[in-house]
Amino acid sequence: MASAPVIISAHLSIPDAELVERFVRASGAGGQNVNKVSTAVELRFDVAGSPSLPEPLRSRLLARRDRRMTGEGVLVIDAQRFRTQDRNRDDARERLAAFIQESLSVPKPRVATKPSYGAKLRRLDEKKGRAQIKRGRTTRNWE
Repeated sequence: MASAPVIISAHLSIPDAELVERFVRASGAGGQNVNKVSTAVELRFDVAGSPSLPEPLRSRLLARRDRRMTGEGVLVIDAQRFRTQDRNRDDARERLAAFIQESLSVPKPRVATKPSYGAKLRRLDEKKGRAQIKRGRTTRNWE
């Protein structure tokens, strides 16, 4: 059954041919229905080999530390939140779109700065005050 591509943004979409969907039995509550019907969806998307993704986006996606990403660069999304296969399928596709949208914006590079002279003095004063409090806690003359 062919369906529409996954729309990520106005300029980026993933064709249905690049997605591999497998329907499996869901775990958890659901009674007899959960034992008979394969409603859970396992969606696989090959991030490393996808021609739809621009190279900078692909490298950002592969660099992310995510347990859903395999060593070969395949993103695996399991969806079993709902009781019907269609809703789980839509949920998996929405989560794929959200995952890719998070990496669309390029992170701003961090510019290293040094603490100001006043900040250094405040820190040292705070440390001295803390040390004074701790020194005051010790009891000197036991006798």
